[in-house]
Amino acid sequence: MKVAIIFGSRSDIEKMRGAASILKEFSVEYKAFILSAHRVPEKLTEVLNDLEEDGYECIIAAAGLAAHLPGVIASKTILPVIGVPIDAGMQGIDALLSIVQMPKPIPVATVGINNSSNAAMLAVQILSVKYPELKQKLIQYREDMKIKFIEENTEGVEL
Repeated sequence: MKVAIIFGSRSDIEKMRGAASILKEFSVEYKAFILSAHRVPEKLTEVLNDLEEDGYECIIAAAGLAAHLPGVIASKTILPVIGVPIDAGMQGIDALLSIVQMPKPIPVATVGINNSSNAAMLAVQILSVKYPELKQKLIQYREDMKIKFIEENTEGVEL
C-alpha cells in the first residue's frame, strides 16, 4: 500500500501534513514530493513513471491558484488522483474550480480547500477495496469515531 503526495510549493508543507498524518495512522506507506507542472514538467513525468514502477496505487496532488498540478498528473497516469485545492488566493475557490472542473475523460477526485486529511481518507478508502486488513482498520476507525463523538456529546453542551 503506497500513496504519493505531490504539491507545488514549500509553502504548502503545513497544509499537507494532515495527509501524512492520516496515512501514518493507517500504516500506509507514502512519499511526498514538491514538484511543479510548470517549472519542472520533465521531472514530474520522471517521478510519476518511477511511482508506477515502484507500485504506488494512488496520488494526492495539491495546488493553488490555477491549480494545474492534479490535472496534469491525472493526464500522465491511470492511477487515481485526489486533488487538494490550496488557498493561495480568492480563498482557494480558484483552485477548487480548476481541479474539480477537469474535462472528460481525465477525472480528478477533489476534496475541500486545504483538506489534505480528507484526501488521505479517500486514498485509504480506495486502497481498502484491495486490502482487507486496511478495510478492517477503516471500519474500526469509523466505529471508534462514533463512540468518541457520542461520549463527548452525551451530556449536552453549555452555551
